[in-house]
Amino acid sequence: MNTLKIAAFALNAALYVAAGILFYSVLPLSFGPVRFWPQAVIPAIFAVVFGPWVGGLGAALGIFVNDIMLNGNPLLSLMAGVTANFAGFWLIGYIANKKTRWLTSVKGYGISTVLFALLLGIAYFYTDLAYVGIVAASYAMFLALVFFARKWRSYEVGSVIGLLVGSSIIGLMVPVYFQYFAPSATSITLASGLAYLIWTFATEISFLIVLGPPIIEAIYRAFPNLKMKNKSGDQ
Repeated sequence: MNTLKIAAFALNAALYVAAGILFYSVLPLSFGPVRFWPQAVIPAIFAVVFGPWVGGLGAALGIFVNDIMLNGNPLLSLMAGVTANFAGFWLIGYIANKKTRWLTSVKGYGISTVLFALLLGIAYFYTDLAYVGIVAASYAMFLALVFFARKWRSYEVGSVIGLLVGSSIIGLMVPVYFQYFAPSATSITLASGLAYLIWTFATEISFLIVLGPPIIEAIYRAFPNLKMKNKSGDQ
């Protein structure tokens, strides 16, 4: 990592920590230990502009500091928050800077929509989740992919995939922590894992796909030398 990327990594982590503490102090919403987290857009932007390692490592450090200051639970943070943030935002940065064939994106989204609908059906069977609202949010992602077709399709696809991976890690590791490492153990259930996964994904995806592109575009216009070139794939 060169000097610019090291500075970007530090700024990414610092902004993530500051925004997390500020937002949670104003609107302390959470589902269990998983907080409402619209500031996830911050490391996504850094991952696109400065690369996946800046986004992933900055998010991992930032969420760890946030978790220590807000929850005081370093083990849970290392198991769920740090791993999910690193993997998710690394993927966003990696995919966003690849050219994505439109037909491939549509096919991929179609397959993921079917799988996500099946997942929601299982979740609705086991949990008391707002099924209709979450499905509507899922299809809003598709509309975003259509409207941002050529210019932002790689970022939108990366956001969906990266956040699904990160949310899946949280959905797995949070129940594991509460069964094996929490002071009062609770059994792992399919319902709890799905609930954490869907809460994380459904409450963050709209901020990534709606706020990310205009902010990134503004950064590129202000600092055109930061614009990263797509180097693989075809339009």
